[in-house]
Amino acid sequence: MRSVIVLLLAFSMFLSGCQAPFSQKESKTTLSEREPVLFEPFSIPENFIPQRINVLGLGDSLTQGVGDERKEGGYFGRLTTDMEQWKGVLEVEAINLAKRGRRSDQLLQQLEDPNVQQAIIQADYIVFTIGGNDLMKVVKGSFMKMKLADFYKELGKFEVRIDELFEILRLYNPSAPIIVAGLYNPFSVLTDEVHEFDEIIEDWNHSLEERAQRDGTACFVRVEDLFHSNTNLVYHTDFFHPNSKGYDQMEERFVEEIKSCPAVTLEVE
Repeated sequence: MRSVIVLLLAFSMFLSGCQAPFSQKESKTTLSEREPVLFEPFSIPENFIPQRINVLGLGDSLTQGVGDERKEGGYFGRLTTDMEQWKGVLEVEAINLAKRGRRSDQLLQQLEDPNVQQAIIQADYIVFTIGGNDLMKVVKGSFMKMKLADFYKELGKFEVRIDELFEILRLYNPSAPIIVAGLYNPFSVLTDEVHEFDEIIEDWNHSLEERAQRDGTACFVRVEDLFHSNTNLVYHTDFFHPNSKGYDQMEERFVEEIKSCPAVTLEVE
């Protein structure tokens, strides 16, 4: 029995010897003496909380989606549907006020409507196509005796109206990104010999792009190469508007440009 007691006493002394250094070490460092932990400053990303966004479509038949046999709303319907899957987007409210045949002067008249003005105020993104019917007005007015001078005379008027269009949009909504698509040459479906018209389209597109760049919170989407001839079967049976395949490609081009547009803060999927 005595040997057991001695053994227990020796074992307890051994444990006390092992624990002492740790308890002494801990007692030497107080809470106030410990090195503070530094946290890097951080901010909550804009897309951390999903948001409801309003997208407004303006302009002519391309934004309306004329020719889309699948009835998916043209490029605008496809784009706003895709946006619902983008990071930070909870829901998309899409308002399409575009109308077939609308020219730039008629678009300016539409912007006088208080309901349209309210839609502009509420928009988080504004998308439009315009100019094709301005060009066709020249073609229809002097089809048998068309002159280059006629198109450039109309271009001068068109530029004044586009300047006014941007001014009005910014009056009611100073910050929403504006996404504007360029024009294409529908006559390339009929013949490859209309080189002069390609040059006209290029100059009109340059004017649109220049004004988008000047705005500072807008981006320009080129589409003329998508509809040069009908080799890829992208035209509707009227040989003027895109078909569903054409609108698919047009929407893909919009997404490409939006990804690189500094004005767009959404993370495009």
